[in-house]
Amino acid sequence: MQNFTKESLIQSLIEIRQKGWIPTGRKNNDGGVGNTLEDLLGIEENNLPIPNASEWELKAQKKNTTSLITLFHMEPSPRAFKFVPTILLPEFGWRHKEAGRKYSQNEQSFRQTINAKGYSNRGFTVKIDKLDKKVWIDFNYKNISDTHNSEWLEQVSNKKLEPKPYWGFDDLYHKAGTKLHNCFFVSAESKKINGTLHFKYQEIFMLKKFNLDKFVNAIEEGYIYIDFDARTGHNHGTKFRLRRDSLIKLYSDVKQY
Repeated sequence: MQNFTKESLIQSLIEIRQKGWIPTGRKNNDGGVGNTLEDLLGIEENNLPIPNASEWELKAQKKNTTSLITLFHMEPSPRAFKFVPTILLPEFGWRHKEAGRKYSQNEQSFRQTINAKGYSNRGFTVKIDKLDKKVWIDFNYKNISDTHNSEWLEQVSNKKLEPKPYWGFDDLYHKAGTKLHNCFFVSAESKKINGTLHFKYQEIFMLKKFNLDKFVNAIEEGYIYIDFDARTGHNHGTKFRLRRDSLIKLYSDVKQY
């Protein structure tokens, strides 16, 4: 594996950009843009071989995608409750669309991508408490859309989410501060040429000094989403995610190449 300094990595990214349209060796999905970039750099997945590599992340995304960038995985507190598999899924989950086909008849699903700007159509939202320094999840059945299955509506009507799952600011600061302290972010256009997906890498950002206050403000302003993705047979993990153009807002020192 090639060793990089920050300067040589930037130069390698610029050289990749100068190549124009590059075919991917990966499947045609949103993750392919980052995987292809790692292949071109000759590095293992998100393993930057530069000094203090643990302080740097490499992220890439297609410019024309609406997909969210995953910042990190983190299950809510109190951890002993195992909120997602023991409370949210059995108490507030709904019948999985593949129940009785791919999965058993009793397979339940709990998939929600929510933020602090309002309640989802299943009645969930994100709340910020700066006094107690917590980000927590609230449920209000009155905000559920009447388009949902009547059996599920009856099941959750008048239910309260108690205790409420939450993340303490200190825990979020530790997770985000270590995972996202510094970051290289590259955007790319994409198109198919002769049936093969190609990427054209363009914007290159070096993002330094992850700002914890900006992070909390971004949650409060709805730029950051909390994504639950669980079914009876497997919890895919709870993720903190955001839109591509919001990533640079989380850093104090931004430089574009």
